[in-house]
Amino acid sequence: MPKLHGKNKTNISRLIDENIAIVEERFGKSVDLTKREFEFQDNKKIRAVCFFLDGLVNSNEINAVIKSLMYKAELILDEPGSVSIVDAIKSSVLINKSIKVTDLIDPMIDAILAGDTVFFIDGSDACLLVSSREWASRSVEEPQVEQVVRGPRDGFTESIRTNTALVRRRIRDPNLMFEAMTVGKKSKTDINIAYLQETVKEGLVEEVKKRISRIKIDAILESSYIEELIEDAPFSPFTTVQSTERPDKVASSLLEGRVAIFVDNTPFVLVVPTYFWQFMQASDDYYSRFLAGSFNRVIRYVAFIISLTLPSMYVMLVSFHQEMIPTSLALTIASGRDVNPFPVLIEALIMEIAFELMREAGVRMPKPVGQAVSIVGSLVIGQAAVQAGVVSPFMVIIVALTGISSFAIPNYAASFSIRLIRFVLLIASGTMGLLGFATAFAFLAIHAMSLRSFGESYLAPATPFKPSDQKDFIFRAPLWTMDEQPDLAEGKENRLAEDQLPKPNKKESKSKESRQTFGNGLVKIRRKASKSRRHDQDEE
Repeated sequence: MPKLHGKNKTNISRLIDENIAIVEERFGKSVDLTKREFEFQDNKKIRAVCFFLDGLVNSNEINAVIKSLMYKAELILDEPGSVSIVDAIKSSVLINKSIKVTDLIDPMIDAILAGDTVFFIDGSDACLLVSSREWASRSVEEPQVEQVVRGPRDGFTESIRTNTALVRRRIRDPNLMFEAMTVGKKSKTDINIAYLQETVKEGLVEEVKKRISRIKIDAILESSYIEELIEDAPFSPFTTVQSTERPDKVASSLLEGRVAIFVDNTPFVLVVPTYFWQFMQASDDYYSRFLAGSFNRVIRYVAFIISLTLPSMYVMLVSFHQEMIPTSLALTIASGRDVNPFPVLIEALIMEIAFELMREAGVRMPKPVGQAVSIVGSLVIGQAAVQAGVVSPFMVIIVALTGISSFAIPNYAASFSIRLIRFVLLIASGTMGLLGFATAFAFLAIHAMSLRSFGESYLAPATPFKPSDQKDFIFRAPLWTMDEQPDLAEGKENRLAEDQLPKPNKKESKSKESRQTFGNGLVKIRRKASKSRRHDQDEE
């Protein structure tokens, strides 16, 4: 059969052979393209054919459609000429199926690539797009990156519809909206934008859609592609878009007026706008009592300060400002550096780079081996370096404490940003001392304060200071006090009713006391009666 140049045609033909040729020309010799031809309606022998991609469809759904066409043919075109055959099939035969009708070639090709099945009917210039999508996907499991001690154990998967359903289960509100977009010239990746209609800030959803619609790329393989193409400061070490694989975290962000971006084929969902302090918060903070949650959060802030400044502070003091170190500690540090041939800065860089190498090796190695390699490597290399006189024992302690503190930061992206900044502060402190450390830290603070995430200050609610949002900043206030939405939310609804402080019922407590008093009186009377009986028996 000669080629019909289907790439130049825009409409489906009435001749079924031409439509078959168009589909086969578009897909070439792809082995996963499956074609099934059949006939239905005994008196007319109407010819039909369907196309689908093997591995993306549920074959039982396709068989059910074909059986319906073959055994319910008498319902089709009872009055010839009154309605088209595809409309008659859609309205009278396949009434329990999700079906679309199109007469254009490009939507038909896109439907096949998405996992739908296309049915051509001879003599009709339109085709049926039957939803039959079903492909292998990972089941809902516990998140591997953001684990909790107490809280939900379900995490996002690579299926976008499963991910949206996990959030819908948590927010059963008709104001929760999901808007669909498609990005990628070749991948045609499905993207859903989620928000609460009466809670999200005005203009935020339009800004998100505007930035995503500007993306012109051949393929989107992971949500990091979207993150890198829509963020506010692409050259900043700080990430201004939060990614998470926890449905409960996305649900709480939506309730606070943020927007979530779901990308197909990845378990990581993007949340905008983002504040830096969100990276210090974990789900455990809200599933524990407020005292435990606040304590754990303060520990993370301490870990953040240690991870960011401890190596640079040590190098600065030992190299330039020994007078600021207590005498006994200075003597201990000096005794450990007697045989060390390198300056403190080079020593710190060697240990930091070695630690990063072991961390990366532990991540890339197979899971059963990775942890053993990182732990054994740290012990062996650290001990060997001290015995060889390459580094001092105090430097090993500093680097180990810094590495452990970086592991306490819940978000991996924020932890990586801190690791990058740590090297900048380390070099500045090792070359210029306190002046270099203060200058680098000042530039870092000014840069962080200038950042914006979709129009919101990156360091809010610290700067600009927002009194209404201080209840969930450094400390986690009791739940009964957080009755208002954060400043970002548009609706400013009351999240909690008034007078939710838990307290015992006074009437109930009084009744319990009276019952207890009455019961104690009965016990005393019974005891006296038993004593008198025993006394009478003894006298007899």
